[in-house]
Amino acid sequence: MVQPFFAFYLTGSRGLSLPEVGAVLTVFGAGAFFSQLLSGALADRYGRRITLTGGMLATAAIMLTLAYSESLPVIIGCMFLLGVAMEVYRPASSALVGDIIPVKDRTRAFALLFWAVNLGFTGGMLTGGALAGTGILWLFWIDAITCVAFGLLVWFAVPAAHEQPRDKTRTGSFREVLNDRVMVVFTLITLAYAVVYHQSMITLPLAMKADGLSPVAYGIALAANGVVVVLVQPVVVNWLGKHDHSIVAAVGMTIVGIGFGLTMFVSSTAGYAATVVVWSLGEIVVTGVSAAIATNLAPARLRGRYMGVYGFAFSLSNLISPAVGIWLLSFGPAVLWSALAVLALVASVVQLAIAPEIRQRTDHLVSV
Repeated sequence: MVQPFFAFYLTGSRGLSLPEVGAVLTVFGAGAFFSQLLSGALADRYGRRITLTGGMLATAAIMLTLAYSESLPVIIGCMFLLGVAMEVYRPASSALVGDIIPVKDRTRAFALLFWAVNLGFTGGMLTGGALAGTGILWLFWIDAITCVAFGLLVWFAVPAAHEQPRDKTRTGSFREVLNDRVMVVFTLITLAYAVVYHQSMITLPLAMKADGLSPVAYGIALAANGVVVVLVQPVVVNWLGKHDHSIVAAVGMTIVGIGFGLTMFVSSTAGYAATVVVWSLGEIVVTGVSAAIATNLAPARLRGRYMGVYGFAFSLSNLISPAVGIWLLSFGPAVLWSALAVLALVASVVQLAIAPEIRQRTDHLVSV
């Protein structure tokens, strides 16, 4: 609930200038940048549940500290720690899915998680928008309470017996992940896809503004993404797991590329919303199977680190996507959207190239 309203809180309640807000948000991003790898290591060494619960409880405590902080140094420190704590969830939760869910059902599990996150985000945005104008501290308290509730649910509702036993004398390292050629290539594919996808929050609003459209129009167009995910994801969730993961991922990335490529031909709110619908359909396909691929590539004792590296691709994309997108946009919208379409297509082709090795390793897991 809080993250989308950081700028309102920092400029309104705390009276920070725009340069100060930019610096604070950059610090938050720096914390999130390293969080994925940290979470993966902690999940492998100490367990998924303790990492998840600890991350959520830490998020709640930092969130409330930030809510009542008034000095800039304290706000900066809280924002860095919050960036670290909030993102601990992703690799640890993905590793937990790998521990609990059989190989044949992982695609469906990740797709349902993606659906739940989007449903929660939509509810959080609507509720947060309503409360932000009357009392923004409510956002921090509600966010903190839900984080505590989530952490306690994980601790008490997920049996410890479901976690894979870990050999504490041999916890592994990220070097082993980087020596896995298939995983490295797959991470680069994920990075390319993420650079394309993140333009929906970077250059898409800039392109719409250049066409004379207002922020309201951008909000309407992007709302189509949430609607499509919430409505379509449950319908296709069973279908996704019945087909080869790499082929499904390649098809999804191609659809995402087509959606962004079609953006060069539109200039109205309805037109932009239509392109959002197209790439949202591709996003639904990619998200579930990609997480399942990364999980299936990972040995059980390194599953946290593998998911940390997979998540790190998205963190790295957050860092480089603004520069890449704005640079391409400087040559004109047609160059930007066509380049994104080509990048998504290249990622699809490379995904198909490593498909046999991914299929072989997945089939081995099923047979074990």
